[in-house]
Amino acid sequence: MASFERLLDIMDELREKCPWDQKQTFESLRKLTIEEVYELGDAILRSDLQEIKKELGDILLHVVFYAKIGSELNNFDIGDVTNNLIEKLIYRHPHVFGEVEVKNAREVEENWEALKLKEKGRGKRVLEGVPASLPALVKANRIQEKARGMGFDWEEKEQVWDKVKEELDEFEVEVRAKDIKNMENEFGDLIFSIVNVARLYDIDPESALERTNQKFIRRFNYLEEQTLLKGKSLHKMSLAEMDVYWEEAKKSEKK
Repeated sequence: MASFERLLDIMDELREKCPWDQKQTFESLRKLTIEEVYELGDAILRSDLQEIKKELGDILLHVVFYAKIGSELNNFDIGDVTNNLIEKLIYRHPHVFGEVEVKNAREVEENWEALKLKEKGRGKRVLEGVPASLPALVKANRIQEKARGMGFDWEEKEQVWDKVKEELDEFEVEVRAKDIKNMENEFGDLIFSIVNVARLYDIDPESALERTNQKFIRRFNYLEEQTLLKGKSLHKMSLAEMDVYWEEAKKSEKK
């Protein structure tokens, strides 16, 4: 608590004396906040605990900064932010702070979504809580999670594989027809069904894809480094020649 109070004091002083901090607004901080969240995500994927600690501090700074600006506008301060969060946590956890009983985490999620919708009042829709600016892959996952929270989901997770095969077949039909617009539509449906697979098998599709991105980068960097060491040029090599180094990279990772 003492360190948090010191942080608030430092924020006050920065806002008063630092030219850069003085000119910041909600809008100017927004893009920086998004960047910090992605940096935290990268640290989590690397399981780098020291970086996670550092990035959490950066995000906390942004929370305090927004609250400071809110207080200057006579709208809200850090106390309002934390009190609002406390009330929300208590309200949405009646199985902890009330008399409601739940059997598992799935029921907790369903209660959470139902209470969240009730908070917003009549006329609100379940999917209104999904930010429009979310990346498409993350958004697809959140849409599906919210639909599940209202009971709209497969009865058995194995059923999703029939949907994946159906969407793949429909995509292949459009590929053969060379209909670009319909190919895009069906490809989107295919990806959405794959996201469903990830969700049902407790896989974070965003993290899974990013790990694969990083794996490809590592292997391709190895391929490029080896060709440079041997005085070769990538664009003059055959695919078979490049594949030799690619397989070496895969083997080195396994070791």
